[in-house]
Formats: sequence, C-alpha cells, structure tokens
Amino acid sequence: MRSIPLLALLPLAAGAQAPVAAQPEIQRPPGTAQAVGAVHTVRQIPEACVRIEGRFTGQADAPYAMQFVRTDARCQPRAVLREATRVTPGEDGWRLNDRIRIPSVACPGQQAVVEVWRRPVEQPLARDGQGQVRVYLGEARQQADAGKLASLPAFAVDMRVQGTPCR
Repeated sequence: MRSIPLLALLPLAAGAQAPVAAQPEIQRPPGTAQAVGAVHTVRQIPEACVRIEGRFTGQADAPYAMQFVRTDARCQPRAVLREATRVTPGEDGWRLNDRIRIPSVACPGQQAVVEVWRRPVEQPLARDGQGQVRVYLGEARQQADAGKLASLPAFAVDMRVQGTPCR
C-alpha cells in the first residue's frame, strides 16, 4: 500500500477549525491513549478509499503527525478529499461528521483532535424493474461528454493538538 503524506493532500490550517459548539454526526468517546511513535488508525473513509493514520512525534513544534494511506490500489473512490483550508464549516452543505480525540500516554494533558467534515450530495439513482441500479458505459460516456456528470460527496480532515505541551 502506498502512503500519501497529509501535507500533500490537506494542508492543516487554524482557520479551517470548526466552531467548538458544533456537534458531530458520529458521537464517540475519546480513543485509547497512544505512545510516542506508535502508528495507529485514526479513521477509515471507505468512500474515498483512504485510511487516516496518526502518531505522536514527541516534538514540541509538531507533536502529532497524520498521513493518508490508500486502502487498496483497486479501490474506486465514490467520494473526494478536499483541502481543509477550502472548507467553510457549516456552509455549502459541509457538516461535522466525526470528532476523534486521541490522548497521549507520554503527556496526559495533551490530545490530538481530528475532525472529519462531510459534504453529501443528492444522487438520484434510477432503478430498473428488478430494483437494481445499472450504469451503462455508453450512457455514462454521453453524460461525461456533455459535462453532466453528477458531483461526488466530499470529505475534509482537520487536525489540531489541544492541552498542555510536555517537555
């Protein structure tokens, strides 16, 4: 599997952070505390064929690092990843989907907070007499040539570190 650096796909910016009052669609307790250097899965986004991996670095200037790993080379994404800096929380259909808190073992007062934003799109799918959705190559090519392809759902990931820094 190929590893994709986080900074190449989604630059992290303080301006892209969500309002504290926003409630995520998925409610979860804080994750298991992680040791410095231990690589762990933060979340999978199967629609985008991506797994988010993170680790505490032990460095004061960048205490937590994330990267995106493609789940399978043959996976066909049904959603796209957008840069977190281009997402305006609560606008243009963006919803706070998940807030994941990962505490540090080495620094109990510190935790990484990863927010996953989702922008769903309505994709009306016509079903045939058997109740199946069928896509025909010829029709799909005609739609693509005419510029009438449906937009895809989108995800954006933002990360910040909260708490007291350790020495």
